[in-house]
Amino acid sequence: MGAVMSVEPEYAWPRPPAGGYTAEDLDRIPDLPPHTELIDGSLVFVSPQTKFHMRAMRLLEHRLLQAAPTELEVVREMTVTLGKRDRPEPDVLVARADADTGPRQTGYRPEDVVLAVEVVSDDSEARDRETKPRKYAAAGIPHFWRVEAGKDGWSPVVYVFELEPATRTYAVTGIHHERLKTDVPFPVDIDLTAVARRV
Repeated sequence: MGAVMSVEPEYAWPRPPAGGYTAEDLDRIPDLPPHTELIDGSLVFVSPQTKFHMRAMRLLEHRLLQAAPTELEVVREMTVTLGKRDRPEPDVLVARADADTGPRQTGYRPEDVVLAVEVVSDDSEARDRETKPRKYAAAGIPHFWRVEAGKDGWSPVVYVFELEPATRTYAVTGIHHERLKTDVPFPVDIDLTAVARRV
C-alpha cells in the first residue's frame, strides 16, 4: 500500500525589479503577507509577534487614543511613504486627522505624521533602533518613540525622541520605565506597568 503524500503548492516569492521595489508597488503586488514593509527598495516580511509586542502596542494605542486632541488621529499598522524606495509601517502612529483620505487609504505622507512608535522585536532590532528612526528623522517626522522590553521581559522601556530640525536627527528627550509622562506632541500619562497586568 503506497503512502499518500500531501503536496502543498510552492509559494511564489515576488521577484524584485531592477533597482528594487517602489512605494507604489506595495499596493500592487498580489498576496503579500500582512504588514509587509519597504526599506531601501526591498520587501521586509514581519515575523509572528510576541505577546509583549501585542500588549505594548495595545496599551500605547489605547492611551494615545484617550489623550489625542481631535485634530489628530491614532493609527495602528499603516505605512508611511518616506520616499520612492521606503515605506515602513510603524507599530503605532499619530497623524493629522485632516490627512484622512477615506476607507481605501493605505498609508500616510511623512508631513502628516506627528509621532511614529516602534515596538522592538528580535527580528527588527536593527531596523527599529537604527534604520527606521534615521529615515523618519530625515523625512521630518517630529516625534519618535522606541519601545523595548525591560529585563523581566514584560516591563516596557520607552525611549522618547524629538526631531532637531537643523540636522534632521533625533535627540533623546527621555527614557521612561514605569510611567511615560510627556507634554509633546500632546500631554499623555501612561502607566507602563499595565503591559504585565494585561490592561
